[in-house]
Amino acid sequence: MNILVIDAQGGGIGRQVIPALKKACPEACVTAVGTNAMATAAMLKSGADHAATGENAVIVNSRRADVIIGPVGIVIADSLYGEVTPAMAVAVGQSSARRILIPVNHCDNVIVGVSDLNMARLIDEVVARVGHATE
Repeated sequence: MNILVIDAQGGGIGRQVIPALKKACPEACVTAVGTNAMATAAMLKSGADHAATGENAVIVNSRRADVIIGPVGIVIADSLYGEVTPAMAVAVGQSSARRILIPVNHCDNVIVGVSDLNMARLIDEVVARVGHATE
């Protein structure tokens, strides 16, 4: 299974998701793509098998992924303080991969009806959903 983790800013979400994925699915190939070099470096240090940075990396790796994981902003153009370009959002949205989006209420995007869960609980839910991604 090819899992793509996309993150922005400091890569904090991806940095937490990747070790949990590697523990639960050691056979999976996890590629980390950051919208900036700092996010990419944080995710690579956390155990990603491959890493890349920027718009083209999101576009190319979205085509290759079976599962895409990231904050909900990865499907919203100009989100995450402008780090997600329209082309990135389209690539993620048009990918045939299963998208597992983490409901993070910040950067002017608020998901109504989603309680503020702590990140550890959200990561546990992501890992559980990855197990169902190929069903």
